[in-house]
Amino acid sequence: MAASDHHPSVLLVEDEPAQREVLAYNLEAEGFRVTKAGNGEEALVLVDEYPPDVIVLDWMLPNLSGIEVCRRLKTRSETRAVPIIMLSARSEEVDRVRGLETGADDYVVKPYSVVELMARVRAQLRRTRPASMGEVLEYEDIRLDAETHRVTRSDAPLKLGPTEFRLLSTFMEKPGRVWTREQLLDRVWGRDVYVDTRTVDVHVGRLRKALCYHGGEDPVRTVRGAGYALG
Repeated sequence: MAASDHHPSVLLVEDEPAQREVLAYNLEAEGFRVTKAGNGEEALVLVDEYPPDVIVLDWMLPNLSGIEVCRRLKTRSETRAVPIIMLSARSEEVDRVRGLETGADDYVVKPYSVVELMARVRAQLRRTRPASMGEVLEYEDIRLDAETHRVTRSDAPLKLGPTEFRLLSTFMEKPGRVWTREQLLDRVWGRDVYVDTRTVDVHVGRLRKALCYHGGEDPVRTVRGAGYALG
């Protein structure tokens, strides 16, 4: 699973060196960590070595096409959840459909503006990992600052371990949503870490304790036979 530190990582797959450098420069200026690949084969190796938070993938690559790279990444459980933005010079609708059918999450047609692409990258990250974008999440009297890793309730600071912090981020991203234990394992621990579902219960218990340290109602709801929800 991608590291949930303050700097989300982007894997940039582009065979045109000048284009690749311009994009890498702009992504780095926006605070992303960038790993670069010049072809599809290299991209598939780098994905495992440096798991990215988002992939920017050119359609036209030598040998292994962007579409094929996308298809392979989306059929593997380790990489299925990583958002892929495809870059393509082909504006025909049929190609766009093919790109999205292979599992691409977004599609940007060349020539595109760098500003637009940056906005698309941020949008994918906000969707999959708002906390990695340093967003401040608020729910009732609870405030979570993803950038400073601070959590307060009624302005009183709370001490949370890293796992409880990720659990709370997940709940606060979608208040009211019921998460199954499996979904929480996927989101908080990473899809290929083998953790028993009872571990989720233990950490939810710790999170509840931390949230109610200074008093107040327990905001985490147990939904019988389903899982947990915030509020």
